[in-house]
Amino acid sequence: MYSDKENVNILTALLVAHGVTAAVVCPGSRNAPIVHNLDACPDIACYPVTDERSAGFFALGMAQQLQQPVVVCVTSGTAMLNVAPAMAEAWHQHVPLILISADRPAEWIGQQVGQTITQADALARFAACSVNLPQPLTPSQRWHCNRLVNEALMAVRQHRPVHINVPLSEPLFNFTIADLPQQRVITRATPHPDSADLHQLLQPLMAAQRPMLVIGQMTPAVQLDALKRRFVVLHEALSADDGGVPFDEEIPLIADDDSYRPDYVLYMGGTLVSKHIKQWLSGLDDDIPFVQVTDSGHVHDTFTHLTGLLQAPPRDVLQALIQLTNSDPADDATVLPYVDRWNALLQLARDHYDQLRPDFSQLLAVKLAQQSVEAMGTDGFVVHYANSQPVRLANIYAHHHVACNRGTNGIEGSTSAAAGCAAVTARRVLCVTGDLSFFYDSNALWNSNLTGNLRILLLNNGGGGIFRQLDGLQQSPARDRLVAATHDTHADGLCQQHAIDYRAAYGSQDLYSGITWLTQDDDAQRPRLLEVVTKPTADQQQWTQARQSLKLKYQSWKKDNGNP
Repeated sequence: MYSDKENVNILTALLVAHGVTAAVVCPGSRNAPIVHNLDACPDIACYPVTDERSAGFFALGMAQQLQQPVVVCVTSGTAMLNVAPAMAEAWHQHVPLILISADRPAEWIGQQVGQTITQADALARFAACSVNLPQPLTPSQRWHCNRLVNEALMAVRQHRPVHINVPLSEPLFNFTIADLPQQRVITRATPHPDSADLHQLLQPLMAAQRPMLVIGQMTPAVQLDALKRRFVVLHEALSADDGGVPFDEEIPLIADDDSYRPDYVLYMGGTLVSKHIKQWLSGLDDDIPFVQVTDSGHVHDTFTHLTGLLQAPPRDVLQALIQLTNSDPADDATVLPYVDRWNALLQLARDHYDQLRPDFSQLLAVKLAQQSVEAMGTDGFVVHYANSQPVRLANIYAHHHVACNRGTNGIEGSTSAAAGCAAVTARRVLCVTGDLSFFYDSNALWNSNLTGNLRILLLNNGGGGIFRQLDGLQQSPARDRLVAATHDTHADGLCQQHAIDYRAAYGSQDLYSGITWLTQDDDAQRPRLLEVVTKPTADQQQWTQARQSLKLKYQSWKKDNGNP
Protein backbone atom coordinates (compact mmCIF):
# COMPACT_ATOMS: atom_id res chain seq x y z
CA MET A 1 0.00 0.00 0.00
CA TYR A 2 1.18 3.51 -0.79
CA SER A 3 0.80 6.84 1.00
CA ASP A 4 -2.42 8.81 0.64
CA LYS A 5 -0.39 11.94 -0.21
CA GLU A 6 -1.15 12.60 -3.86
CA ASN A 7 2.00 14.59 -4.61
CA VAL A 8 4.11 11.76 -3.16
CA ASN A 9 2.34 9.20 -5.33
CA ILE A 10 2.73 11.32 -8.46
CA LEU A 11 6.42 11.71 -7.66
CA THR A 12 6.90 7.99 -7.04
CA ALA A 13 5.07 6.97 -10.21
CA LEU A 14 7.17 9.33 -12.33
CA LEU A 15 10.45 8.23 -10.74
CA VAL A 16 9.62 4.73 -11.92
CA ALA A 17 8.44 5.92 -15.34
CA HIS A 18 11.69 7.83 -15.87
CA GLY A 19 13.77 4.79 -15.00
CA VAL A 20 15.08 5.74 -11.52
CA THR A 21 16.00 2.55 -9.66
CA ALA A 22 18.02 3.60 -6.58
CA ALA A 23 17.34 5.86 -3.59
CA VAL A 24 19.42 6.76 -0.55
CA VAL A 25 17.02 7.53 2.32
CA CYS A 26 17.62 9.40 5.58
CA PRO A 27 15.53 9.14 8.76
CA GLY A 28 12.79 11.63 9.65
CA SER A 29 9.05 11.92 10.17
CA ARG A 30 8.16 14.54 7.57
CA ASN A 31 9.77 12.50 4.78
CA ALA A 32 8.30 9.21 6.05
CA PRO A 33 5.53 9.12 3.39
CA ILE A 34 8.17 9.50 0.66
CA VAL A 35 10.48 6.88 2.20
CA HIS A 36 7.53 4.52 2.66
CA ASN A 37 6.62 4.83 -1.02
CA LEU A 38 10.18 4.34 -2.21
CA ASP A 39 10.44 1.21 -0.09
CA ALA A 40 7.02 -0.08 -1.18
CA CYS A 41 7.87 0.36 -4.86
CA PRO A 42 9.37 -2.85 -6.26
CA ASP A 43 11.25 -0.96 -8.98
CA ILE A 44 13.35 1.12 -6.55
CA ALA A 45 16.07 -0.18 -4.23
CA CYS A 46 16.51 1.80 -0.98
CA TYR A 47 19.80 2.36 0.89
CA PRO A 48 19.50 3.80 4.44
CA VAL A 49 22.10 6.38 5.58
CA THR A 50 21.55 8.41 8.76
CA ASP A 51 23.85 11.40 8.24
CA GLU A 52 22.56 13.60 5.38
CA ARG A 53 26.06 14.93 4.66
CA SER A 54 27.30 11.40 4.11
CA ALA A 55 24.09 10.33 2.37
CA GLY A 56 24.53 12.97 -0.32
CA PHE A 57 28.01 11.77 -1.18
CA PHE A 58 26.94 8.13 -0.89
CA ALA A 59 24.30 8.80 -3.55
CA LEU A 60 26.86 10.73 -5.59
CA GLY A 61 29.18 7.72 -5.62
CA MET A 62 26.34 5.46 -6.73
CA ALA A 63 25.39 7.81 -9.56
CA GLN A 64 29.00 8.07 -10.68
CA GLN A 65 29.25 4.32 -10.95
CA LEU A 66 25.80 3.63 -12.40
CA GLN A 67 25.86 6.63 -14.78
CA GLN A 68 22.20 6.94 -13.87
CA PRO A 69 20.20 9.32 -11.63
CA VAL A 70 20.10 8.39 -7.94
CA VAL A 71 17.74 9.82 -5.30
CA VAL A 72 18.80 11.13 -1.90
CA CYS A 73 15.71 11.70 0.27
CA VAL A 74 15.82 13.84 3.44
CA THR A 75 13.36 15.23 5.96
CA SER A 76 12.46 18.91 6.47
CA GLY A 77 14.58 21.72 7.93
CA THR A 78 18.36 21.87 7.92
CA ALA A 79 18.57 18.24 6.77
CA MET A 80 18.30 19.54 3.22
CA LEU A 81 21.16 22.02 3.74
CA ASN A 82 23.43 19.17 4.80
CA VAL A 83 23.25 17.81 1.26
CA ALA A 84 24.53 21.11 -0.19
CA PRO A 85 28.19 20.01 -0.46
CA ALA A 86 27.21 16.89 -2.41
CA MET A 87 24.91 18.95 -4.64
CA ALA A 88 27.74 21.41 -5.36
CA GLU A 89 30.08 18.57 -6.21
CA ALA A 90 27.46 16.95 -8.43
CA TRP A 91 26.88 20.28 -10.19
CA HIS A 92 30.53 20.80 -11.04
CA GLN A 93 31.12 17.14 -11.84
CA HIS A 94 27.95 16.76 -13.97
CA VAL A 95 26.52 13.93 -11.92
CA PRO A 96 22.74 13.19 -12.07
CA LEU A 97 21.72 13.48 -8.40
CA ILE A 98 18.07 13.89 -7.35
CA LEU A 99 17.60 15.59 -3.98
CA ILE A 100 14.08 15.03 -2.63
CA SER A 101 13.35 17.04 0.51
CA ALA A 102 10.17 16.82 2.54
CA ASP A 103 8.87 20.17 3.76
CA ARG A 104 6.18 21.68 5.92
CA PRO A 105 3.35 23.63 4.27
CA ALA A 106 4.30 27.17 3.21
CA GLU A 107 1.92 28.81 5.67
CA TRP A 108 4.11 27.65 8.58
CA ILE A 109 7.36 29.16 7.33
CA GLY A 110 8.54 31.88 9.71
CA GLN A 111 5.98 30.98 12.38
CA GLN A 112 8.41 29.51 14.94
CA VAL A 113 7.54 25.95 14.01
CA GLY A 114 10.31 23.40 14.40
CA GLN A 115 12.25 22.10 11.41
CA THR A 116 10.69 24.77 9.20
CA ILE A 117 12.94 26.89 7.01
CA THR A 118 12.64 28.29 3.49
CA GLN A 119 13.51 25.21 1.47
CA ALA A 120 12.14 25.93 -2.02
CA ASP A 121 14.99 27.10 -4.30
CA ALA A 122 17.45 27.12 -1.39
CA LEU A 123 19.97 25.12 -3.44
CA ALA A 124 19.03 26.56 -6.85
CA ARG A 125 22.61 27.65 -7.54
CA PHE A 126 23.63 23.99 -7.65
CA ALA A 127 20.54 22.53 -9.33
CA ALA A 128 19.64 22.36 -13.00
CA CYS A 129 16.00 22.43 -11.92
CA SER A 130 14.37 23.26 -8.57
CA VAL A 131 10.67 22.54 -8.13
CA ASN A 132 8.26 22.89 -5.23
CA LEU A 133 5.37 20.45 -5.55
CA PRO A 134 1.80 21.49 -4.75
CA GLN A 135 -0.45 19.35 -2.58
CA PRO A 136 -3.05 18.70 -5.30
CA LEU A 137 -6.74 19.15 -4.69
CA THR A 138 -7.91 19.98 -8.23
CA PRO A 139 -7.19 18.64 -11.74
CA SER A 140 -5.10 21.72 -12.59
CA GLN A 141 -3.00 21.20 -9.44
CA ARG A 142 -2.47 17.55 -10.37
CA TRP A 143 -1.38 18.63 -13.86
CA HIS A 144 0.96 21.20 -12.27
CA CYS A 145 2.49 18.61 -9.95
CA ASN A 146 2.96 16.16 -12.82
CA ARG A 147 4.56 18.83 -15.00
CA LEU A 148 7.00 19.92 -12.28
CA VAL A 149 8.21 16.39 -11.58
CA ASN A 150 8.60 15.72 -15.31
CA GLU A 151 10.62 18.92 -15.68
CA ALA A 152 13.00 17.92 -12.90
CA LEU A 153 13.42 14.34 -14.10
CA MET A 154 14.11 15.46 -17.67
CA ALA A 155 16.66 18.00 -16.39
CA VAL A 156 18.57 15.40 -14.38
CA ARG A 157 19.09 13.45 -17.60
CA GLN A 158 21.29 16.34 -18.73
CA HIS A 159 23.83 15.10 -16.13
CA ARG A 160 23.14 17.79 -13.54
CA PRO A 161 21.65 17.54 -10.03
CA VAL A 162 18.04 18.61 -9.40
CA HIS A 163 16.02 19.45 -6.29
CA ILE A 164 12.41 18.36 -5.70
CA ASN A 165 10.86 19.92 -2.59
CA VAL A 166 7.70 18.21 -1.29
CA PRO A 167 5.50 20.12 1.21
CA LEU A 168 3.37 17.70 3.24
CA SER A 169 0.51 18.40 5.64
CA GLU A 170 -0.44 16.21 8.58
CA PRO A 171 -1.59 13.48 9.01
CA LEU A 172 1.49 11.94 7.46
CA PHE A 173 1.13 8.23 8.08
CA ASN A 174 -1.92 7.03 6.16
CA PHE A 175 -0.83 4.26 3.79
CA THR A 176 -4.11 3.31 2.13
CA ILE A 177 -3.57 3.56 -1.64
CA ALA A 178 -3.29 0.22 -3.43
CA ASP A 179 -1.72 1.40 -6.70
CA LEU A 180 0.33 4.31 -7.92
CA PRO A 181 -1.58 6.62 -10.29
CA GLN A 182 -1.10 6.45 -14.03
CA GLN A 183 1.00 9.47 -14.96
CA ARG A 184 1.79 11.34 -18.12
CA VAL A 185 5.51 11.06 -18.93
CA ILE A 186 7.23 13.90 -20.79
CA THR A 187 10.40 12.93 -22.62
CA ARG A 188 13.11 15.07 -24.21
CA ALA A 189 14.94 14.32 -27.45
CA THR A 190 17.99 16.32 -28.51
CA PRO A 191 18.79 15.34 -32.08
CA HIS A 192 22.25 15.48 -33.51
CA PRO A 193 22.55 18.31 -36.07
CA ASP A 194 22.79 15.50 -38.61
CA SER A 195 19.54 15.64 -40.59
CA ALA A 196 19.05 11.85 -40.49
CA ASP A 197 18.73 11.98 -36.70
CA LEU A 198 16.09 14.71 -36.86
CA HIS A 199 14.27 12.93 -39.68
CA GLN A 200 14.05 9.81 -37.55
CA LEU A 201 12.50 11.72 -34.64
CA LEU A 202 9.88 13.20 -36.97
CA GLN A 203 8.71 9.83 -38.29
CA PRO A 204 5.81 9.49 -35.80
CA LEU A 205 4.40 12.78 -37.10
CA MET A 206 4.87 11.64 -40.69
CA ALA A 207 3.04 8.39 -39.85
CA ALA A 208 0.07 10.18 -38.24
CA GLN A 209 -3.24 10.08 -40.12
CA ARG A 210 -4.44 13.43 -38.74
CA PRO A 211 -1.22 15.42 -38.24
CA MET A 212 -1.32 19.02 -37.01
CA LEU A 213 1.37 21.72 -36.74
CA VAL A 214 0.63 24.62 -34.38
CA ILE A 215 2.96 27.60 -34.71
CA GLY A 216 3.04 30.35 -32.09
CA GLN A 217 4.73 33.73 -32.32
CA MET A 218 8.11 33.55 -34.02
CA THR A 219 10.13 35.14 -36.79
CA PRO A 220 8.97 33.43 -39.98
CA ALA A 221 11.36 30.56 -40.63
CA VAL A 222 10.32 29.01 -43.94
CA GLN A 223 7.51 29.15 -46.47
CA LEU A 224 4.71 26.94 -45.17
CA ASP A 225 2.86 26.22 -48.44
CA ALA A 226 4.55 22.86 -48.97
CA LEU A 227 3.67 21.74 -45.45
CA LYS A 228 0.02 22.76 -45.81
CA ARG A 229 -0.43 20.05 -48.42
CA ARG A 230 0.63 17.37 -45.94
CA PHE A 231 -0.31 18.73 -42.49
CA VAL A 232 -2.94 20.91 -40.92
CA VAL A 233 -0.95 24.06 -40.16
CA LEU A 234 -2.50 26.44 -37.64
CA HIS A 235 -0.70 29.76 -37.27
CA GLU A 236 -1.39 33.43 -36.69
CA ALA A 237 -0.12 36.63 -38.27
CA LEU A 238 2.59 36.70 -35.59
CA SER A 239 4.23 33.55 -36.91
CA ALA A 240 4.11 33.28 -40.69
CA ASP A 241 4.84 35.31 -43.82
CA ASP A 242 1.36 34.74 -45.24
CA GLY A 243 -0.43 36.21 -42.24
CA GLY A 244 -2.86 34.54 -39.92
CA VAL A 245 -6.17 32.78 -39.84
CA PRO A 246 -9.01 33.97 -37.60
CA PHE A 247 -9.01 31.13 -35.07
CA ASP A 248 -11.31 32.91 -32.68
CA GLU A 249 -13.89 32.95 -35.45
CA GLU A 250 -13.40 29.39 -36.73
CA ILE A 251 -12.86 27.18 -33.70
CA PRO A 252 -16.33 27.73 -32.16
CA LEU A 253 -17.79 26.44 -35.42
CA ILE A 254 -16.15 23.00 -35.10
CA ALA A 255 -15.64 22.72 -31.33
CA ASP A 256 -17.78 19.57 -31.02
CA ASP A 257 -16.89 18.01 -34.37
CA ASP A 258 -14.54 15.07 -33.83
CA SER A 259 -13.63 14.94 -37.53
CA TYR A 260 -11.37 17.97 -37.03
CA ARG A 261 -9.47 16.50 -34.09
CA PRO A 262 -5.81 15.57 -34.69
CA ASP A 263 -4.05 12.38 -33.67
CA TYR A 264 -0.63 14.06 -33.37
CA VAL A 265 0.25 17.69 -32.54
CA LEU A 266 3.63 19.34 -33.07
CA TYR A 267 3.86 22.81 -31.48
CA MET A 268 6.59 25.40 -31.88
CA GLY A 269 7.09 29.12 -31.33
CA GLY A 270 5.86 31.40 -28.57
CA THR A 271 2.40 32.40 -27.46
CA LEU A 272 -0.86 32.21 -29.40
CA VAL A 273 -3.34 35.09 -29.36
CA SER A 274 -6.47 32.99 -29.76
CA LYS A 275 -8.08 31.86 -26.53
CA HIS A 276 -10.39 29.56 -28.46
CA ILE A 277 -7.60 27.56 -30.05
CA LYS A 278 -5.90 27.13 -26.67
CA GLN A 279 -9.13 25.92 -25.10
CA TRP A 280 -9.82 23.58 -28.01
CA LEU A 281 -6.35 22.04 -27.94
CA SER A 282 -6.50 21.73 -24.15
CA GLY A 283 -9.77 19.83 -24.51
CA LEU A 284 -8.32 17.11 -26.73
CA ASP A 285 -7.88 13.56 -25.48
CA ASP A 286 -4.96 12.79 -23.18
CA ASP A 287 -3.72 9.98 -25.42
CA ILE A 288 -2.85 12.30 -28.33
CA PRO A 289 0.93 12.87 -28.61
CA PHE A 290 1.76 16.55 -28.06
CA VAL A 291 5.37 17.38 -28.92
CA GLN A 292 6.93 20.82 -28.46
CA VAL A 293 9.85 22.06 -30.54
CA THR A 294 12.10 24.35 -28.51
CA ASP A 295 15.65 25.65 -28.74
CA SER A 296 16.03 25.80 -24.98
CA GLY A 297 14.50 22.49 -23.95
CA HIS A 298 12.31 24.29 -21.38
CA VAL A 299 8.83 22.90 -20.76
CA HIS A 300 5.98 25.13 -21.97
CA ASP A 301 2.92 22.94 -21.42
CA THR A 302 0.48 25.52 -22.80
CA PHE A 303 -2.19 22.97 -23.73
CA THR A 304 -1.72 20.71 -20.66
CA HIS A 305 -1.07 17.61 -22.81
CA LEU A 306 2.67 17.77 -23.49
CA THR A 307 4.27 14.36 -23.95
CA GLY A 308 7.59 15.21 -25.59
CA LEU A 309 10.19 17.91 -26.13
CA LEU A 310 12.18 18.10 -29.34
CA GLN A 311 15.14 20.30 -28.48
CA ALA A 312 16.06 21.80 -31.84
CA PRO A 313 15.73 25.11 -33.71
CA PRO A 314 12.20 25.44 -35.18
CA ARG A 315 13.69 26.45 -38.55
CA ASP A 316 15.61 23.14 -38.70
CA VAL A 317 12.49 21.15 -37.87
CA LEU A 318 10.36 22.93 -40.47
CA GLN A 319 13.02 22.44 -43.15
CA ALA A 320 13.31 18.75 -42.23
CA LEU A 321 9.52 18.39 -42.53
CA ILE A 322 9.60 20.01 -45.96
CA GLN A 323 12.31 17.55 -47.05
CA LEU A 324 10.32 14.60 -45.71
CA THR A 325 7.13 15.88 -47.34
CA ASN A 326 8.81 16.31 -50.71
CA SER A 327 10.28 12.81 -50.55
CA ASP A 328 7.06 11.24 -49.26
CA PRO A 329 4.04 13.31 -50.30
CA ALA A 330 1.63 10.90 -48.54
CA ASP A 331 -1.05 10.66 -51.18
CA ASP A 332 -2.91 8.02 -49.18
CA ALA A 333 -6.63 8.50 -48.68
CA THR A 334 -6.43 8.65 -44.89
CA VAL A 335 -4.32 11.81 -44.52
CA LEU A 336 -5.39 14.10 -47.32
CA PRO A 337 -9.15 14.27 -46.57
CA TYR A 338 -8.36 15.45 -43.04
CA VAL A 339 -5.98 18.14 -44.32
CA ASP A 340 -8.42 19.15 -47.06
CA ARG A 341 -11.25 19.47 -44.53
CA TRP A 342 -9.21 21.86 -42.40
CA ASN A 343 -7.89 23.84 -45.36
CA ALA A 344 -11.44 24.31 -46.61
CA LEU A 345 -12.53 25.60 -43.20
CA LEU A 346 -9.61 28.02 -42.97
CA GLN A 347 -10.27 29.28 -46.49
CA LEU A 348 -13.97 29.70 -45.73
CA ALA A 349 -13.21 32.01 -42.82
CA ARG A 350 -10.47 33.91 -44.70
CA ASP A 351 -12.77 34.48 -47.71
CA HIS A 352 -15.64 35.53 -45.47
CA TYR A 353 -13.69 38.34 -43.84
CA ASP A 354 -11.98 39.40 -47.06
CA GLN A 355 -15.39 39.80 -48.69
CA LEU A 356 -17.04 41.40 -45.66
CA ARG A 357 -18.04 45.06 -46.03
CA PRO A 358 -18.36 46.35 -42.46
CA ASP A 359 -19.78 49.76 -41.64
CA PHE A 360 -17.59 52.41 -40.03
CA SER A 361 -15.83 50.65 -37.15
CA GLN A 362 -12.45 49.40 -35.99
CA LEU A 363 -13.07 46.32 -38.14
CA LEU A 364 -13.31 48.52 -41.24
CA ALA A 365 -10.29 50.63 -40.22
CA VAL A 366 -7.97 47.64 -39.94
CA LYS A 367 -9.35 46.06 -43.11
CA LEU A 368 -8.65 49.23 -45.12
CA ALA A 369 -5.21 49.74 -43.57
CA GLN A 370 -4.19 46.17 -44.40
CA GLN A 371 -5.53 46.43 -47.93
CA SER A 372 -3.55 49.63 -48.49
CA VAL A 373 -0.32 48.18 -47.10
CA GLU A 374 -0.65 44.94 -49.04
CA ALA A 375 -1.57 46.71 -52.28
CA MET A 376 1.73 48.60 -52.11
CA GLY A 377 3.69 45.47 -51.22
CA THR A 378 4.62 44.51 -47.70
CA ASP A 379 8.33 44.69 -48.50
CA GLY A 380 8.02 48.43 -48.01
CA PHE A 381 6.35 48.16 -44.61
CA VAL A 382 6.94 46.77 -41.14
CA VAL A 383 3.63 46.45 -39.31
CA HIS A 384 3.38 46.51 -35.50
CA TYR A 385 0.17 45.74 -33.64
CA ALA A 386 -0.62 46.54 -30.02
CA ASN A 387 -2.09 43.90 -27.75
CA SER A 388 -5.74 43.35 -26.91
CA GLN A 389 -8.26 44.10 -29.68
CA PRO A 390 -5.81 45.31 -32.38
CA VAL A 391 -3.80 42.08 -32.58
CA ARG A 392 -7.02 40.07 -32.84
CA LEU A 393 -8.02 42.23 -35.79
CA ALA A 394 -4.56 41.55 -37.27
CA ASN A 395 -5.29 37.82 -37.25
CA ILE A 396 -8.38 38.49 -39.32
CA TYR A 397 -7.00 40.90 -41.90
CA ALA A 398 -3.19 40.69 -42.05
CA HIS A 399 -2.00 38.50 -44.93
CA HIS A 400 1.62 38.89 -43.85
CA HIS A 401 3.73 38.64 -40.71
CA VAL A 402 3.16 41.29 -38.03
CA ALA A 403 5.10 42.23 -34.90
CA CYS A 404 3.49 42.42 -31.46
CA ASN A 405 4.70 42.39 -27.86
CA ARG A 406 3.18 39.00 -27.02
CA GLY A 407 5.91 37.83 -24.65
CA THR A 408 3.82 39.01 -21.71
CA ASN A 409 0.84 40.41 -23.64
CA GLY A 410 0.88 43.78 -21.87
CA ILE A 411 -0.47 46.99 -23.40
CA GLU A 412 2.59 49.04 -22.48
CA GLY A 413 5.30 50.00 -24.93
CA SER A 414 3.55 49.13 -28.20
CA THR A 415 4.11 52.56 -29.79
CA SER A 416 7.63 52.80 -28.35
CA ALA A 417 8.57 49.41 -29.86
CA ALA A 418 7.27 50.52 -33.25
CA ALA A 419 9.19 53.80 -32.90
CA GLY A 420 12.38 51.92 -32.12
CA CYS A 421 11.85 49.79 -35.19
CA ALA A 422 11.32 52.91 -37.32
CA ALA A 423 14.58 54.41 -36.09
CA VAL A 424 16.67 51.61 -37.58
CA THR A 425 14.86 50.87 -40.85
CA ALA A 426 14.30 52.86 -44.03
CA ARG A 427 10.94 51.11 -44.47
CA ARG A 428 7.72 52.67 -43.33
CA VAL A 429 6.49 51.36 -39.98
CA LEU A 430 2.76 51.15 -39.35
CA CYS A 431 1.73 50.91 -35.69
CA VAL A 432 -1.90 49.86 -35.13
CA THR A 433 -2.89 50.52 -31.53
CA GLY A 434 -5.90 50.88 -29.29
CA ASP A 435 -6.58 53.96 -27.21
CA LEU A 436 -5.61 52.61 -23.79
CA SER A 437 -2.33 51.25 -25.11
CA PHE A 438 -1.58 54.47 -27.00
CA PHE A 439 -2.26 56.91 -24.17
CA TYR A 440 -0.47 54.67 -21.67
CA ASP A 441 2.61 54.87 -23.91
CA SER A 442 2.21 58.50 -24.95
CA ASN A 443 5.83 59.28 -24.09
CA ALA A 444 6.73 57.28 -27.18
CA LEU A 445 6.08 60.55 -29.04
CA TRP A 446 8.49 62.46 -26.77
CA ASN A 447 11.48 61.21 -28.72
CA SER A 448 13.93 63.12 -30.87
CA ASN A 449 14.58 60.06 -33.06
CA LEU A 450 11.16 60.07 -34.75
CA THR A 451 10.97 60.67 -38.50
CA GLY A 452 8.39 60.50 -41.25
CA ASN A 453 8.56 56.73 -41.70
CA LEU A 454 6.54 56.15 -38.52
CA ARG A 455 2.77 55.95 -39.11
CA ILE A 456 0.26 55.34 -36.31
CA LEU A 457 -3.31 54.10 -36.72
CA LEU A 458 -5.03 54.88 -33.42
CA LEU A 459 -8.29 52.99 -32.83
CA ASN A 460 -10.12 55.08 -30.22
CA ASN A 461 -13.50 53.90 -29.00
CA GLY A 462 -13.19 55.53 -25.60
CA GLY A 463 -11.96 52.60 -23.50
CA GLY A 464 -10.89 48.97 -23.50
CA GLY A 465 -13.26 47.61 -26.11
CA ILE A 466 -12.25 43.99 -25.57
CA PHE A 467 -13.73 44.07 -22.06
CA ARG A 468 -17.15 44.59 -23.60
CA GLN A 469 -16.83 41.23 -25.36
CA LEU A 470 -16.23 39.17 -22.22
CA ASP A 471 -19.28 37.13 -21.27
CA GLY A 472 -20.47 37.83 -17.75
CA LEU A 473 -18.60 41.09 -17.25
CA GLN A 474 -21.62 43.06 -18.50
CA GLN A 475 -23.28 42.14 -15.20
CA SER A 476 -20.83 44.30 -13.28
CA PRO A 477 -21.63 48.00 -12.90
CA ALA A 478 -17.86 48.56 -12.71
CA ARG A 479 -17.24 47.28 -16.25
CA ASP A 480 -17.23 50.49 -18.28
CA ARG A 481 -15.86 53.10 -15.87
CA LEU A 482 -13.44 51.01 -13.81
CA VAL A 483 -12.54 47.90 -15.84
CA ALA A 484 -12.70 49.22 -19.42
CA ALA A 485 -11.47 52.67 -18.23
CA THR A 486 -13.98 54.69 -20.28
CA HIS A 487 -12.58 58.11 -21.24
CA ASP A 488 -13.02 61.10 -23.58
CA THR A 489 -9.35 61.64 -24.41
CA HIS A 490 -8.15 62.35 -27.95
CA ALA A 491 -4.70 62.52 -29.47
CA ASP A 492 -4.77 65.89 -31.26
CA GLY A 493 -3.17 67.78 -28.37
CA LEU A 494 -0.38 65.25 -27.94
CA CYS A 495 0.34 65.32 -31.65
CA GLN A 496 0.49 69.10 -31.69
CA GLN A 497 2.83 69.09 -28.69
CA HIS A 498 5.24 66.64 -30.36
CA ALA A 499 4.94 67.88 -33.96
CA ILE A 500 3.18 64.74 -35.17
CA ASP A 501 1.05 65.21 -38.31
CA TYR A 502 -2.51 64.45 -37.25
CA ARG A 503 -5.86 63.60 -38.80
CA ALA A 504 -9.08 62.23 -37.33
CA ALA A 505 -11.77 60.03 -38.86
CA TYR A 506 -15.31 60.14 -37.52
CA GLY A 507 -16.94 58.38 -40.46
CA SER A 508 -16.24 56.20 -43.49
CA GLN A 509 -15.38 59.04 -45.86
CA ASP A 510 -12.77 60.44 -43.43
CA LEU A 511 -11.45 56.93 -42.93
CA TYR A 512 -10.93 56.12 -46.62
CA SER A 513 -9.03 59.35 -47.30
CA GLY A 514 -7.20 59.12 -43.98
CA ILE A 515 -5.84 55.63 -44.67
CA THR A 516 -4.48 56.81 -48.02
CA TRP A 517 -2.83 59.82 -46.31
CA LEU A 518 -1.42 57.60 -43.55
CA THR A 519 0.06 54.77 -45.60
CA GLN A 520 0.82 55.93 -49.13
CA ASP A 521 2.80 59.18 -48.89
CA ASP A 522 6.59 58.69 -48.96
CA ASP A 523 7.44 62.37 -48.52
CA ALA A 524 6.38 62.88 -44.90
CA GLN A 525 9.00 64.65 -42.77
CA ARG A 526 7.34 63.89 -39.44
CA PRO A 527 5.42 60.88 -38.12
CA ARG A 528 1.74 60.71 -39.02
CA LEU A 529 -1.17 59.66 -36.85
CA LEU A 530 -4.72 58.85 -37.95
CA GLU A 531 -7.15 58.69 -35.04
CA VAL A 532 -10.24 56.64 -35.88
CA VAL A 533 -12.96 57.63 -33.41
CA THR A 534 -15.69 54.99 -33.12
CA LYS A 535 -18.39 54.05 -30.65
CA PRO A 536 -17.91 50.84 -28.66
CA THR A 537 -21.49 49.74 -29.37
CA ALA A 538 -20.94 50.09 -33.13
CA ASP A 539 -17.65 48.17 -32.95
CA GLN A 540 -19.31 45.38 -30.99
CA GLN A 541 -22.27 45.26 -33.36
CA GLN A 542 -20.04 44.96 -36.44
CA TRP A 543 -17.97 42.21 -34.84
CA THR A 544 -21.06 40.30 -33.71
CA GLN A 545 -22.68 40.52 -37.13
CA ALA A 546 -19.48 39.31 -38.80
CA ARG A 547 -19.32 36.27 -36.54
CA GLN A 548 -22.99 35.46 -36.93
CA SER A 549 -22.82 35.65 -40.72
CA LEU A 550 -19.75 33.37 -40.72
CA LYS A 551 -21.62 30.87 -38.57
CA LEU A 552 -24.59 30.88 -40.93
CA LYS A 553 -22.30 30.49 -43.94
CA TYR A 554 -20.56 27.51 -42.32
CA GLN A 555 -23.84 25.85 -41.36
CA SER A 556 -25.16 26.24 -44.89
CA TRP A 557 -21.97 24.87 -46.39
CA LYS A 558 -21.94 21.90 -44.03
CA LYS A 559 -25.59 21.15 -44.81
CA ASP A 560 -24.94 21.16 -48.55
CA ASN A 561 -21.59 19.36 -48.55
CA GLY A 562 -21.28 17.43 -45.30
CA ASN A 563 -18.02 18.61 -43.86
CA PRO A 564 -16.30 21.29 -45.98
